[in-house]
Amino acid sequence: MESEFQNNPIFNQLNVSRETYNILSMFKEEVIRKNEEINLISKSTVDNFTERHIIDCMQAFDFIDINSKKCTDIGSGAGLPGLVLAIVLREKKTKMKINLYEKSYHKSKFLRQISKKLNLDTEVHQKDIFKERDLTTGTITMRAFKPLPIILDLIEKNFKSYNNLVVFMGKNGKQLVEESIKKWEFEYKEKKSLTNKDSFLINIKNIKKK
Repeated sequence: MESEFQNNPIFNQLNVSRETYNILSMFKEEVIRKNEEINLISKSTVDNFTERHIIDCMQAFDFIDINSKKCTDIGSGAGLPGLVLAIVLREKKTKMKINLYEKSYHKSKFLRQISKKLNLDTEVHQKDIFKERDLTTGTITMRAFKPLPIILDLIEKNFKSYNNLVVFMGKNGKQLVEESIKKWEFEYKEKKSLTNKDSFLINIKNIKKK
């Protein structure tokens, strides 16, 4: 797997060790194996798993508030980006717990099993995030969850405090940001995706409804 990453700018930037290559390789194998039993990822992305999922998720690391003790990943599914970030944080010896919110029983069970196997600092919550209240965290991450207007409403209603929100945006992302600005005030920065020319990441702070 190391050869898949050698010339990738994200891995060069993060200075990832051989041990972390091995952990990411184990994670990849477990997701693909479990995908035969339950729907974790699209089968069309299996052959390109490393770039499509691992490298894509690692792009969020620059936006993580590493000074906080907790990061919350919503709609974790296969652990993308939550578990990938947990692996990188372990590499950096950062004492931060990743809270993984996943409504599905089977996916939550998988997240617990793989977290234990890889010795990751995570806590899995098999809950409907829309029914939770007064949540507190540092960074919030979401990938392939809900459209941005719904996400902003969720954060405003369900989180008592947070530092920033990182969302992976697809080809309709620009339009969704423009729509959201009509109803919401927030500070944000964009980061162009290195794995998909039509995608980008957005780092949002200080969300307020107009």
